[in-house]
Amino acid sequence: MIKYPNGINKTYTEKKRIVVKRKSAANRGMSLEDSINKACEYYKDIDKAIITKRPTPINVVKVDYSRGALITQAYFEKQSTTDYNGIYRGKYLDFEAKSTYLKTSFPLANITPHQIEHLKAVIRHGGIAFFIIEFEGRLEAYLLDAAIVLDFWDKGERKSIPYSTIKEKGLLIERKYQPPLDYLKAVDEYYFK
Repeated sequence: MIKYPNGINKTYTEKKRIVVKRKSAANRGMSLEDSINKACEYYKDIDKAIITKRPTPINVVKVDYSRGALITQAYFEKQSTTDYNGIYRGKYLDFEAKSTYLKTSFPLANITPHQIEHLKAVIRHGGIAFFIIEFEGRLEAYLLDAAIVLDFWDKGERKSIPYSTIKEKGLLIERKYQPPLDYLKAVDEYYFK
């Protein structure tokens, strides 16, 4: 263990850095999620589609009623599947939104095995399944068919999907004022041509 002049040892510094990294990763994708939520609300308001954010199922254990029904202890009942689902043009849609700071690839580690199994089932039953992958450093978001991601996952040859593959096989989603992320335009182009 190496001690620095100010008395902090290297192990403590490394742990602190990891905590800070995790803290910032917790908010990764929040602006993407916000843009998608606003788009979903817009689509609902103009009666174009009904697509909702799927809530994560939690079980409340303790509530502090002295502070206005504040939940003080809870746990996740089960793992959630994907972020969004709904109906558009008579078809069931199910998709996951992911964001990365990387500019050259999207890490498959950002996806959980239960999400993969869920999306496989959606495809098997005739639904439309896709990912919205945002490259924050490039200010770009792509619609990528879930089958492409599943192929990378099942082959297991790589730990990530190259940006060039996503750009080639996916569709760049237009950013604009209303809706902020017009992902249904990409859905139309990819699935309803």
